[in-house]
Amino acid sequence: MANHKSALKRIRNSETKRLRNRYQHKSTRTAIKKLKETENKAEAEKLFPSVVSMIDKLAKKNIIHDNKAANLKSSLSKHVAALS
Repeated sequence: MANHKSALKRIRNSETKRLRNRYQHKSTRTAIKKLKETENKAEAEKLFPSVVSMIDKLAKKNIIHDNKAANLKSSLSKHVAALS
């Protein structure tokens, strides 16, 4: 167990941030899955900007790597473009 007050605070903060990151990452993955399952082009184009925004926020906070974010956005844009 931690011996310093600051270390105890760091443990509390780390746990809070970990849970928030986990929630945001899971929410983004769910949104990506929903977008990939969409067959309607109009609906997919409506969802696409919000999903890209979520991915960008994860990359900005280093929850996911920048290259992974770019790969996800690229594959999603290809998916949306391929819909008829």
